[in-house]
Amino acid sequence: MNQEQQQAILTLALLAAFADGANDAREREQIRRLATSLGGEAGAGDLSALYTRVLTQQAHLADAAAALAAPEHRQLAYEMAVCVCDADGRATAAERQFLAELALALQLDAGVTAPADRQAETMAELVASAAPAVAATATAASEGPPIAAQPSVPEAELDRTILNGAIMNGALELLPQSWASMAIIPLQIRMVYGIGKAYGYELDQGHIRELLATLGVGLTSQYLEQFGRKLLGGLLGKAAGGLAKQFGKAATSVAFSFATTYALGQVAKRYYGGGRQMSSALLQDSFRNLLGPAKEMQARYLPQIREQAGNLDMGRIVALVRGG
Repeated sequence: MNQEQQQAILTLALLAAFADGANDAREREQIRRLATSLGGEAGAGDLSALYTRVLTQQAHLADAAAALAAPEHRQLAYEMAVCVCDADGRATAAERQFLAELALALQLDAGVTAPADRQAETMAELVASAAPAVAATATAASEGPPIAAQPSVPEAELDRTILNGAIMNGALELLPQSWASMAIIPLQIRMVYGIGKAYGYELDQGHIRELLATLGVGLTSQYLEQFGRKLLGGLLGKAAGGLAKQFGKAATSVAFSFATTYALGQVAKRYYGGGRQMSSALLQDSFRNLLGPAKEMQARYLPQIREQAGNLDMGRIVALVRGG
């Protein structure tokens, strides 16, 4: 896949991100930062300028679709767009209209688009119910104690939970299916919920998602970053040449989700262990400071990540997200 084709697919993913017009300023800023980051790290041209063209409506669906001739590239572009549209829940009417226009522009029939739609909708529903027991307990008890006591489980056990979550999410990055990355955020939500509960807090999803957003882990932007890194690293679609070749590039491409999950878990442990007294600025600073060491840690756990990836299928992923 050449640079023009990569940029065409990312253009369509960005167009999908803004299809419903509902992104707030914080989410737009996260998407802008990731476009700049992807462009700088992958040497794939000025993706920051690409983001600006999309935001100012100078990039057009038909032009991007026309740059994709190979059937596998057109299918990949559609799958990524579907997952982005479903990132924050099932696609809205505006997003469904966008996807219909995209399928037409890419000349894809229902035999190609329907499976992608079903898979993404399944994962979107799981995102919405990532912590099913949480909503019922989101009452005044969600405030928790002013200063948390020791956790109800040993800290070493919490650390193992965080590490295992990071390994699992790194493994999801290795899978070629676009929808697999959609499981990462609900698994992160479950992890944060478990950490909060260990310190005496009953958290609702709104609080957890707000925490993720404060740390810069937005729903749409995180999916775009996952897809963008995998795309630019050659890990998505048939062009990757199968799982074995993906392992060879794992050190740079899987590090993102491993590190994000690990840093998120450790920040959550500090936050709830300290009675939720950390300011937004301190949360963000702590998260950034943990990302670098976490990316370095990932290399040590690559064998476990590979092993996990080799044993994952949709059934197991769905069960994990549901808490099974």
